[in-house]
Amino acid sequence: MDKLLNVEEAAELLNTSPRFVRRLIAERRIEFVKLGRPVRIRESALIAYVVEGTVTPMRTADTLPAPRRAA
Repeated sequence: MDKLLNVEEAAELLNTSPRFVRRLIAERRIEFVKLGRPVRIRESALIAYVVEGTVTPMRTADTLPAPRRAA
């Protein structure tokens, strides 16, 4: 079973502020569990959020324009 983290713990794990985590929750951009008034975030939900936002780098050959041919 996943560990349930409070907002402060989730912020520390993401290396962000608690305010950012609260905004993710308010905008429903991250999965969370509501236990009455307190809100908890599963550790796996944080990992999924990071994976979802990961951008793979482009290879150098892909970013260079094609060579021009002499006419």
